[in-house]
Amino acid sequence: MATTLPAPPIERACFWLARQPAEAGEALAGEQQADIVIVGAGLTGLWSAIHLLTLEPGLKVAVVEAERIGYGASGRNAGILSDTIDHSHALAIDHFGVDEARRLAALGRSNLTELIGFLQARGIDCDLKRSGILTTALSPEQRIGLEASLKSARELGVDDWRLLSAEETRAEIHSDLYQGALFNPAGGVLDPVRLTNGLAREARRLGARIFEQSAVFSLERAGSGMRLRTAGGTLRAKRCVLGMSAYTHLLVPRAKHRFLPLFDYVLVSEKLTAAQRETIGWHKRQGVSDARSFFNYYRLTDDDRILWGTSEAAYYPPNRVDRGCDHSAQHYAQLKISFIEHFPALRELEFPWAWGGAICATTRFSPFFGRALGGRVLYGLGFTGHGLGTTHLTGKILAHLALRRDSELLNLKLVRELPFPYPPEPIRRWAVGQVSRALRRVDRGEPPNLLLRCLDALGIGLSS
Repeated sequence: MATTLPAPPIERACFWLARQPAEAGEALAGEQQADIVIVGAGLTGLWSAIHLLTLEPGLKVAVVEAERIGYGASGRNAGILSDTIDHSHALAIDHFGVDEARRLAALGRSNLTELIGFLQARGIDCDLKRSGILTTALSPEQRIGLEASLKSARELGVDDWRLLSAEETRAEIHSDLYQGALFNPAGGVLDPVRLTNGLAREARRLGARIFEQSAVFSLERAGSGMRLRTAGGTLRAKRCVLGMSAYTHLLVPRAKHRFLPLFDYVLVSEKLTAAQRETIGWHKRQGVSDARSFFNYYRLTDDDRILWGTSEAAYYPPNRVDRGCDHSAQHYAQLKISFIEHFPALRELEFPWAWGGAICATTRFSPFFGRALGGRVLYGLGFTGHGLGTTHLTGKILAHLALRRDSELLNLKLVRELPFPYPPEPIRRWAVGQVSRALRRVDRGEPPNLLLRCLDALGIGLSS
């Protein structure tokens, strides 16, 4: 349950946002016009703007943001960059078949290469380090699961993943909990707010106008196009792209049937001393997560702080995504306990930053794309922890859809096919509670119960 105690606003609570205070941005005022309007100045919206203006220079593109650039999930995440589009290669095979999963695996790698090349070419410095990603096993059963993950990756043509022994893993990062790890060299870590700020500068350079502090409260047809209303003005456009992630249902209510809005929670520590750094090793600065259903994910910041997050996300019925969900004392307490279990020598370490952020999970744990108002409104969402890389691809897909241009990307099953819907309330909250309790038992070493086995047979998941 979200805490009712006074807590700092996200702008001060989130490490990434707090160390880069926002400059006052232009708000939407009066009557404005554009060819295409994008709602949301996060990664999806900014990549969409950049791809639109790359495909059609001179296009009038406007981006409308309720708060500041990168305020939502784009600025609140861990900053761990992955090359996978689906949540895992095994899930991609289950959901789309081996041939399509192989295409997604190759596309994920090429997408990451293109993204990094773009950042380098445009001089966008976001503290990117290609340090790779470790998925650690905390039990012998989880190590068997990592072996299966490696097998799936190799089946799809990914041949550079490597399985580490317990000794090799502990040599990398000094925790007695590790029973082994799977290493993916393609990923890395970065500063997500510096990334979004850099993309915003590039979008503006290409000609986009970005309006901040301009929450859209009405989206409606206007002649052959669209009209958006904010407190300060209106904006007319031919078509609209929503880059709102877990907030999408606030403007397109029917979209809520295809995803769960969930809140992940994160801590960031004070700076480590040289002695503390030596205690834990971690000299290669990999991004890390463990192999549980409800896993911890963590990384070092560029100034040697530890970011420590949990995927045991909270669902606030009915589909809440408001400021009252931004903090959770219960999650913060559990995060500190799990950190001490991993690194008992650092039990006195303080964590001055603590925050939550909304993600959206589909039943297939991969993005999906939708249309509303006769195709005048387009949206893509559902990144479930892989948004830093996948939003680049999503923006390209949305740009082609908005311009009604052909692309081989539009033939992907994740573009053409919708995920199985989640149940409505009040069944939704009951189902989330039941599955969450069952997954916690699995993480304690118990076998999956009948409910989880049935969901698995249907290809449906409810954890983050």
